Amino acid sequence: MNRLERIRSILTENLNPAHLEVRDNSHEHAGHAGARPAGETHYEVVVIAECFRGLSKVQRHQMIYKFLAEEFKTGLHALSIDAKADEP
Repeated sequence: MNRLERIRSILTENLNPAHLEVRDNSHEHAGHAGARPAGETHYEVVVIAECFRGLSKVQRHQMIYKFLAEEFKTGLHALSIDAKADEP
């Protein structure tokens, strides 16, 4: 399983999202800090989940970072996050 699949799996399992997009944008950061020739370092996540209701943007981001802590320890360098609560 590659990093994109792991991120998708971790977030699906922990957030039960109504909508989830995960994109590997590593190719756009070649030569930048944290980039690796093999990629899998820079990602973008768009997620809509009921569990975000009542949480601030910072709290939503902290939750996602917590779930992906092991990925950051193993080479994930940057994560762009768009996280919103599911509309009723």
